[in-house]
Amino acid sequence: MTTSKIVITCSPRVAPHLEKEVRQLGYQTVKTDHQSVELSGTFDDTLKLNLHLRTANRVLFHIKSFRADHPDQLYKRLRNIPWENYFDADGYISIKSFVSNRFIQDVRFASLRAKDAIADRFVDRFGKRPDSGKDLSKTVLFLHWTDEHASIYIDTSGETIAKHGYRKIPMKAPMMESLASATILTSQWDYKSHFLNPMCGSGTLAIEAAMTATHRAPGLMRDNFGFMHVKLYNPAVWEQLKTEAKSNIRNDIDFKIIASDLNPEAVTAAQRNAREAGVEHLIEFHTGDFRDIPVPEPNKGVIFINPEYGQRLGEEEKLADIYQEIGDFFKNKAQGYTGYIFTGNMNLAKKIGLRTKRRIEFFNGKIDCRLLEYELYAGSKKSVNLSK
Repeated sequence: MTTSKIVITCSPRVAPHLEKEVRQLGYQTVKTDHQSVELSGTFDDTLKLNLHLRTANRVLFHIKSFRADHPDQLYKRLRNIPWENYFDADGYISIKSFVSNRFIQDVRFASLRAKDAIADRFVDRFGKRPDSGKDLSKTVLFLHWTDEHASIYIDTSGETIAKHGYRKIPMKAPMMESLASATILTSQWDYKSHFLNPMCGSGTLAIEAAMTATHRAPGLMRDNFGFMHVKLYNPAVWEQLKTEAKSNIRNDIDFKIIASDLNPEAVTAAQRNAREAGVEHLIEFHTGDFRDIPVPEPNKGVIFINPEYGQRLGEEEKLADIYQEIGDFFKNKAQGYTGYIFTGNMNLAKKIGLRTKRRIEFFNGKIDCRLLEYELYAGSKKSVNLSK
C-alpha cells in the first residue's frame, strides 16, 4: 500500500502530548507543530491511529499538494485529481477548509470551489456527481490553503475523535475527553497506583484514567469513521485491529480509582458515563464534599481536581475559600500522593498555598489554563512552609 503523509490534528498546546502518544503506538514522527503531529504511513495506519489515539482531534491522509494563487487554479488542480479512485459518483462528500491567503475572503468559497471541481470531474466521466453538504458521517475531505500552497487530505476521522463516545450526560463546563487524556498522559501517574478525582463532575478524568489503565482503545466506542467511506478502506484490516485491541483489555485493576462530587446529579451522570465506557465496575463513586473522599493507603498515586475557574463577575471571590481548602486538603490528608489542579484562574491558584513542582500549559476551549503539579511530601517534610 502507498505511503503518504499523515497529519494528526489536536487542540492548542496538546501536540507534545499527542507526539508522545503517537510514539508509544510505535510510529516515528516527522514534525510536531502547534496543533498537529506529522508522520509517514499507509491508509491502514490511519485506522490504527483513529482506534487508539486519545488526545487527537482528526487524522488526515494526504492526497496531493500543489501551488494555487487563484480560486480558478485551485479548481483546476483539484479537478485533475482522480477522485474516482477514492469514492464513487453516488457517494456523499463534505469538505472542510482552512484558508489563510489574500485570494479568499470567505473560507466557504474555497470549499465551494473544491466541491465544484470534484463534482465536475465526476459529471464529465460518469454523467453524475456525489451529493455534498455538511454531514461528517460519510466521506470528508480537508483543504489546507496557506498563501500559494494548497494541500488536500482525506479526513479519515470524519466526526472528531476528541470525543470518545461515552459521555451521554456532560454536566456543566466539562473537560473534553482528549484534554482529560492529555493531562493524565503528562502527569506522573504510573497506571498502577491510586487515582483520586474529587469534584469529578461528569466523571471524564476518572473514566479516561480507567480506560487508559485497562488499555481500552477509545475508537472501540464508535461504529463510524470517515475512513469507512473511501475505496482505500479494507474492512478486514479494521476488524483485525479491533480484535487485537479487545484482546489487550484488562478487566480488573489492583489499585483504586475513586471519583466524588458534592452534587448527586453529577455522580449519577458520572456513573452512567462510566457504564457507557465499560468501566463503571472499576471506579468507586461517592457523593459528598471533596475533603471527604477516601484516601486509600499506601499513600501512593495521584489526586486530580478540576475546580471551577470563576469566569463570571463575582465568582472568583466566592471560589477563593474553595481553592484554599483544596490546599489544606492536600497538606493534611494527601501526603505521599502527587496532587494536580487543572485551572484557568491563576489568581485563585495562589490561594492553594503550595509550591508547584510543574506548571503545564493547556487551553480548555479558549481559556488559558495550567495543570499544576504538587509533590505532597509524607513524613517530616509535610510541616515545611511551602507557601509561595
